[in-house]
Amino acid sequence: MSGSSTGDRFGPRHRGQGGSLPGGLWEAMEQLREVFEQRFAPSRVARGDVRAAVLAILAEKPMHGYQIIQEIEARSDGAWKPSPGSVYPTLQLLADEGLISAEESGGKKTYSLTDSGREEVASSEERTAPWEAFGSPEAARSTALPKAGAKLAQAAAQVARGGTPEQVQQAVDVLDEARRKLYSILAQD
Repeated sequence: MSGSSTGDRFGPRHRGQGGSLPGGLWEAMEQLREVFEQRFAPSRVARGDVRAAVLAILAEKPMHGYQIIQEIEARSDGAWKPSPGSVYPTLQLLADEGLISAEESGGKKTYSLTDSGREEVASSEERTAPWEAFGSPEAARSTALPKAGAKLAQAAAQVARGGTPEQVQQAVDVLDEARRKLYSILAQD
């Protein structure tokens, strides 16, 4: 990172103890991850998408909450994994509205559509499923590189926190080489 102009984008450069950069590198990697998420992550799920996704999935077969979360993640190719904090309140709301019912078995609640829930799903069949926006080629293209960049930033931050000074320098060298290779991809025609 030394010798680059990352100081203004990723916060001030820190020297840390003994002239090494672990503290500053960690902060820079966290800021890099945040930049990727803010600039390149797909737009947030629209209001009502969790509700629509839950209803669409339960129209196929009864499931428990964790299965619903996994199914949404699978159908969006990993681009959307709703949190339990959004799915379980939605399930409760749908139950309160009489659109789904819950049956407890083995310590787990299995949710299924009621007749009213099936009518609700039938009335919205012309709409595309919420996870389809995440599975489009455009969405995949816009999320694959930022996700890889965020994972790289996390790995670099881990080396910065727990690595020896030699390992940190090796990581810097690897990142410098990766940056040069990325630019060479753009230079190809």
